[in-house]
Amino acid sequence: MSVTRAAGRIMRAIRVAEFGSPEVMKLQNGVAIPEPSSKEVLIKIKAAGVNPVETYIRSGNRNVLPALPYTPGTDGSGVVEKIGSKVTKFKPGDRVYTKNISSGSYAEFGIAAESKVDILPENMTFQQGAAVGIPYYTAYRSLFQRGKARASETVLIHGASGAVGIACLQLGSAYGLNLMGTAGTPKGLELIAKHGAEKVFNHREEDYTKQIMEATAGKGVDLIIEMLANVNLDKDLDLLAPHGRVVVVGNRGPTQIDARKTMGKETCIVGVMLTNIDDYEYKEIAAAVGAGMAKGFLNPVVGLEYPLEEAVEAHREVIDHKQGTHGKIVLNV
Repeated sequence: MSVTRAAGRIMRAIRVAEFGSPEVMKLQNGVAIPEPSSKEVLIKIKAAGVNPVETYIRSGNRNVLPALPYTPGTDGSGVVEKIGSKVTKFKPGDRVYTKNISSGSYAEFGIAAESKVDILPENMTFQQGAAVGIPYYTAYRSLFQRGKARASETVLIHGASGAVGIACLQLGSAYGLNLMGTAGTPKGLELIAKHGAEKVFNHREEDYTKQIMEATAGKGVDLIIEMLANVNLDKDLDLLAPHGRVVVVGNRGPTQIDARKTMGKETCIVGVMLTNIDDYEYKEIAAAVGAGMAKGFLNPVVGLEYPLEEAVEAHREVIDHKQGTHGKIVLNV
C-alpha cells in the first residue's frame, strides 16, 4: 500500500454487491480501512485463505447471508497494524493468524476480536498462517468434538488431499489414530501418504470401497470424515464398523441414503458447522492447534496461490478442482 493510500485510510478489497457467480466479486481500490473497537485488532493482511463455504455464501446458497455489499473471507494472516484501547495480548508488528476476520479477509486490512487472534510461529509463512483457521479448526472439531475419535480407532478421511483432510491426517497421527485416506490423483495419494495416511485409496477407482473393506479384514472403519456427502454418504454407511460414525464436513446437493443401514450396526451420522462452537470448545481447539504448530507436528500445506485480483479464479478452483486438490488455496494480498 502506498503512503498516500495509507494516510487516506483506504485500501484494496474484494467487494460483493450481489449474490451470484464468481464474477460478482470485484476488486475495489477505495475501500475504507475498518477501525478496531476497544477489544479488536486491525491486521495488515498478507494472505487470505479460500474456503468452499465462501463460494456458497457468495452464490447466496446459505441459510444465513451477510448484508450487501460485503468482503468475503474469514481466514487470514498478517501483521498487527493497530490495537484497540483494551487489547493486551498483542502489539503492532506482531505476526498473527485468525479464522475470524469479521470485516472480510479478501482485503489489505481486516479487523478481528482479540480473543480470536493467535501468534503465527516464526517458522511458518503467512500463506501457511492463512491455511490454519477453518481447516484445522474443522479437522479438530470433526475428529474429536463431534466424531469422538479415540486412540487406536480406524479413521477414513474421504477427500484427504484437501486442506481439511491434511489437517485431519496430521492431528490424527499425533493422537494415535489408524488413518486411511482417499484422493483422486497420484499426486494427491502421494501427499496424503506423506502426511499420515497409512493406507491410501483412489476414490476414482470403481472398487475402492471393496479395497477399504479388505484393508480392515471386513470389519469396517470406526469413523469417516466426509467432504462430499451428496456423493459418498450411502456408501459410507456400508464401510462403517459397528457403532461407527460419519462426520459430514461438506455437502453440495440433495443426499439420498438407506437409513436402514444405520440400524443393524447402530451407526450414526453427525454434521459439523464451525459457527456452532461455544467459547469453551473454541479455547480447546485453539490450544490444541497452537500446541501442534509450536511443537511442529501440525504443518499446513499450501497448494495453489493467487494474487488478490484473481479471487474469481480462486473461487472457481476451490469448487471445480481442475488442477487437483493438494492443500489449501490462498490469496496473496
